[in-house]
Amino acid sequence: MQLSEQEVIRREKLTKLRELGINPYPAALYPVDAKSKGIKSNYEEGKKVIISGRLMSRRIQGKASFAELQDSEGRIQVYFNRDEICTGDDKTMYNDVYKKLLDIGDIIGVEGELFTTQVGEITVMVKTFTMLSKALRPLPLPKKDADGHVFDEFNDPELRYRQRYVDLIVNPSVKETFVKRTKITNSIREFYNNQGYLEVETPILQPIPGGAAARPFLTHHNALNIPLYLRIANELYLKRLIVGGFDGVYEFSKDFRNEGMDRTHNPEFTVMELYVAYKDYNWMMDTTEQLLEKVAIDANGTSKVTVGEHEIEFKAPYARVPILEAIKIHTGIDVAGMDEVELREAAKGLGIEVDDTMGVGKLIDEIFGEKCEHFYIQPTFIIDYPKEMSPLTKEHRTNPALTERFELMVNGKELANAYSELNDPIDQRERFEDQLKLSEKGDDEAMFIDQDFLRALEYGMPPTSGIGIGIDRLVMLLTNNSSIQEVLFFPQMRPEKKQVELSEEEKAILDLLKPEGQMDLVVLKGAAGLSGKKWDKSMKALSKHDLIKVVVEGDSKTVQLKS
Repeated sequence: MQLSEQEVIRREKLTKLRELGINPYPAALYPVDAKSKGIKSNYEEGKKVIISGRLMSRRIQGKASFAELQDSEGRIQVYFNRDEICTGDDKTMYNDVYKKLLDIGDIIGVEGELFTTQVGEITVMVKTFTMLSKALRPLPLPKKDADGHVFDEFNDPELRYRQRYVDLIVNPSVKETFVKRTKITNSIREFYNNQGYLEVETPILQPIPGGAAARPFLTHHNALNIPLYLRIANELYLKRLIVGGFDGVYEFSKDFRNEGMDRTHNPEFTVMELYVAYKDYNWMMDTTEQLLEKVAIDANGTSKVTVGEHEIEFKAPYARVPILEAIKIHTGIDVAGMDEVELREAAKGLGIEVDDTMGVGKLIDEIFGEKCEHFYIQPTFIIDYPKEMSPLTKEHRTNPALTERFELMVNGKELANAYSELNDPIDQRERFEDQLKLSEKGDDEAMFIDQDFLRALEYGMPPTSGIGIGIDRLVMLLTNNSSIQEVLFFPQMRPEKKQVELSEEEKAILDLLKPEGQMDLVVLKGAAGLSGKKWDKSMKALSKHDLIKVVVEGDSKTVQLKS
């Protein structure tokens, strides 16, 4: 492992601490009795406190020093004075340990007394301090130049998502996003618990991935010698519980779909699903309005939320628009009653890419998604979907071609999906069989037939309404984040490129290329000043590591850095 100069120095300090008899990673409990926020809100002059945190800055002035400690609540100033810390002749703890062997990023414990500086800042006068964890890597802290310009910020998204632990340390607003995420889920739990609904857990590993149209992840259970799937939804298990006699059940579910990734999709995501007996989708729309208004207020203190350039109002009621009417409004085409061939031609006429595996449901879904969805910024229930789009949904009570389903659109994206649940086992079997035909046509997102779920329905499921709410998307809306990666602690990433160990000659070639990103091969070879053998070896190694490429244009050859 190659170490930077800073990492080497920190390891040397680690050794010196041990030589002084100081354990840089002690095992004993540290008796913290105060936090930065509580100290400031309940300040008492002279109060003794024991705090701990990460050293984030310091200004050493001879035998005195001001520093900042960061704990889980924020930052607080601490004051180190040599004579307060070292009351006897031995000044090692200040002169050597504090001044020379501590680094920014180290975690320390402090015992001291509260006082206020001349400029009015609440500060802890340090009486003793304890090394709790030596940081062996320097933090990427932002710096300001003389003109107040900030540089060296830790703001590269890929680095932030890969090293979320660093992101949380140096970017306080990131932590606030995740604190708010917990407030949101707690608010939902409170709402449903007050209604008397039961929070439950259902299997993540499933023999049949049901409850949604999506491509699953496949694995294998060795002991049972059977294939298993990571769940794409928990719907069918929750409905089994309604069959079993529960009136209302909900679950915060980790679901997994082996599909594309973008700013609103991650292969692992969180959905809250709720099922309530003796209700329908009209009741669910009313309830969802009440829920989201409460959650917005609990998270932000208001039902109005700023998302990008839009102000979104979560106060009830929300507009309700039939999906076929929405398509007619935004495309001018009435797709009601069209068959598969007519729909495919209509989609092509709208410039939508289609293929022969797509049935009526998927074609309508594509048309709405491409041409209508983005218009619905304020919360809007898109209702009454065609039967082909909704294989788990009860037939509409006034139009047998439609179903009692809604999707809630907010800021141009789907936030929730809900039904009057299909509880006719014969109708459900026929719908599953239609999905099987789509699968045989090549639709790899068509639903599987779940025979056990059909058996459960044959025992009788009461009239039920169910909903799934995308928690990640809800958090994005309520924290004004446009990327799902910003609201997941550890989003899925491509494998990290392995660090390549380079020879001095290879480093020299790269250093010559870095200013412009490219250089004429002959000029580069002359500037490198290497022997023919070393030049050839270095160029081959850099090409092998995919760090450079040679571009040939006519008689000229240019060496380019690869990103």
